This record gives sequence, C-alpha cells and structure tokens, in this order.
Amino acid sequence: MNSDSENTLIAHLDALRGTLLRCVTVTAALYPVGYLVSPQVITALVQWCFPESVGKLHYFAPMEVFWVQLKLALILALVMAYPWNVLQLWRFLLPALYDGERRALGWWIVFSSALFFGGVAFCTGVILPMLMNFSGGFATPELQPILGLANFLNLAGWLMLAFGVMFQAPIVVLLAVRFGVISAESLRKKRAYIMTAILIVAAILTPPDIVSQVMLAVPTWLLFELGLFLAAKMEHKQESESI
Repeated sequence: MNSDSENTLIAHLDALRGTLLRCVTVTAALYPVGYLVSPQVITALVQWCFPESVGKLHYFAPMEVFWVQLKLALILALVMAYPWNVLQLWRFLLPALYDGERRALGWWIVFSSALFFGGVAFCTGVILPMLMNFSGGFATPELQPILGLANFLNLAGWLMLAFGVMFQAPIVVLLAVRFGVISAESLRKKRAYIMTAILIVAAILTPPDIVSQVMLAVPTWLLFELGLFLAAKMEHKQESESI
C-alpha cells in the first residue's frame, strides 16, 4: 500500500471516529433527559395499554424500577438523538457519493426512518393494548394476573423493535430489485414462499399467541406488496431510460 492510500485510509478512519464521537456525545447528553421523562413514559404506556382486568404493574426487587428506568432512558436518548445521528452519518457518506446517489440515499434514509417509526407507533397504538386485553381476558375472580414492570417493558421494547424492523419490507424489496439481486417478476412468482417466510419470522419475533403474530404478518405482507409495486415501477422506468 502506497503512502497516498495510507493517508486516505487514515483520513477516512479519522472522519469516522469524529462522526461516531459526535453521535455518542449527543446521545450521552440526552440521556439525563431520557431518565427524567422515563417515569412519565412508563405511566403513559400503562394507562394506554392496560385494561382494568389486568390491573397495575408490580416490581419484585428493590432496585428493579431504577434499572428499568436506566434502560428506558437509553432507548429514549437514542430515539431523541436519531435525527442528529443520521445527519452525522449522512455527512460522513456525502463526499463518497455522486449527486444522484446523494439524493437517492437521502430518500432511502427518510423512507426507512418513517417506516421504522411507523412500525413502532403501530405497535404502541394498536398491538400492545390488544395484547394486554387478550391477556386480561383470562382473568377470573379466582385467577388474577400479577405482571412485573421489567417483564412488560421488555415485551413492549422487543415488540416495538420487531415491528420497526419488519416494516422495512418495502426497503428490502426495492434495494433487492435496484441492485439486481432479483427481479420484480421473480418476486411475484415467489409470493407463497415469501408469505410463509413472513409468518415464520413473525412467529419468532412475537410472543406465542396467534393475535400478535397475525398483526405483525398482515401489515408486513401489505408493505411487501407496496414495495413490489414500487419496484416494478422503478424497473419499468430504468428500462425506459435505457432504450
């Protein structure tokens, strides 16, 4: 490796280090804010999700609430710092991209972010209350649920992440077609296999109940169909421009 290549590599690594350092610094600065609002977030989640039959959350260790709030504070800090962190990574990548690639990457980031937060919002607004109502339906005068704070928030966090990730289906389809991994027509022919794969992944990512599995699989399938439609339009446009 010649000296110019070494200098370029060192410059890139130094730029990456600076980018990551700025991301970590802002996230750390927002961590106390996340900790301050974490009790309100927990209260809002419980009020929104819990039916009367389920009752209230409990904690079973002296420091459980404190540790849960610390974990939740980190999640909230990462969410609040997300726009800043994405902007820093965007600026790091800009010099290596052409104008068309910059515009395309910008739209990918916006589209992907909107889908992720849309999945989290859908899970919070629809799935968690439905799941807790389903759980509360088993309660009887002789059989009363006692749910722990840590268990509930672990479930909520895992489900939100699962929905955020699975809602990336249109992005996966568009990128696969865009880079020639597979054609839109081939994806159409493999619908049955893809639907089976979606159901399997939904079963892995959700609790062992059919309600949450179906509620994750159905919107993922619809988003896959949206991605397939957009990918076909993109393919047609690329073919028209190449003629």
